[in-house]
Amino acid sequence: MQNNEDFYNRAVYTALRISFIALLLIWSFLIIRPFIMLVLWGIIIAVAVYPFFKKLAKKFGGREKLAATIITLIGLLILIVPSIFLIDSTVESIGNFSEQMASGSVQIPPPADNVADWPVIGKPVYEGWLLISTNLEAAIVKFAPQIKQFAPKVLSFATNLGTTILLFIFSIIIAGALFTNAKSAGKAARSVFETLIGKQGENFAELSVKIIRSVVQGILGIAVIQSLLGGIGMWAIGIPGAGLWALIILFFAIMQLPPLLVLGPIAIYSFTIADTTPAIIFTVWSLIVSMSDAFLKPLLLGRGVDVPMLAVLLGAIGGMIMSGIIGLFVGAVVLAITYKVFEALLVEDVLDKK
Repeated sequence: MQNNEDFYNRAVYTALRISFIALLLIWSFLIIRPFIMLVLWGIIIAVAVYPFFKKLAKKFGGREKLAATIITLIGLLILIVPSIFLIDSTVESIGNFSEQMASGSVQIPPPADNVADWPVIGKPVYEGWLLISTNLEAAIVKFAPQIKQFAPKVLSFATNLGTTILLFIFSIIIAGALFTNAKSAGKAARSVFETLIGKQGENFAELSVKIIRSVVQGILGIAVIQSLLGGIGMWAIGIPGAGLWALIILFFAIMQLPPLLVLGPIAIYSFTIADTTPAIIFTVWSLIVSMSDAFLKPLLLGRGVDVPMLAVLLGAIGGMIMSGIIGLFVGAVVLAITYKVFEALLVEDVLDKK
């Protein structure tokens, strides 16, 4: 009877302790939840840029704080300066358009005759474009329902873009702080992996770092290359808003959608504003840009990682579908670790049978 009572007391005591720990964990999670994305992006940026940080610190004679400060300032400038130019250009364009609307001096060039010959969309595009160029007020009245549906989406996109810029500003600052505490942060990460996985924990911690750098090089790197090349081509042939279209190409490439979805219609449009030869050259350039990931991805994605490229790619794409851009990294890391865990289990099972 005494043994049963002792067992009951221990069970209640253990349940209370577990409940208290669970309460603390849940409470702590709710407190830090607003900062999770900031910290995750800070970690990803720090891991991706750390090799450059080490080289820079070495050039400054081991002065890590100075190197971290310089990298942080460079990162902030890279993010903030283009954002200021984009906002300034957008505000100026909207202001000019509003003034032209008020004075009735808006001039939109009419479409070329061959626009009507475009497959599927040619006729409606030609008619809508012609109406806008000849009678803008009538076009606004005609397309008012579509404009009303589209306007909130534009506003939501602008709000999300501003929020994202702020998020990355703070994430870059967090990454700068992590640079100077890299050793202790790395030790903590290895301890977590060793606690969860065991003696292979350190290997999995190193694998996570390599996967993050692989995704940066193989997905984000290729996306940046494609957007830059596409932007250069559009600028060279005189496409209006080439910078904005390049930004859209960047988003498409990150989402693993072919840039040709953007460059294709623009290539068709180029035949209406340029001579045939430059338009053909731009079309070929657009095809090359869109297909460039076919040979860049094997070179960059999964390089230096003992995991199949397909596992990294599927993890990145699946993670992004589930969790957005941050899922590119989390998904790739999780699937790569899962692959290595099952690989280790299968190897151990085969050895045990022998």
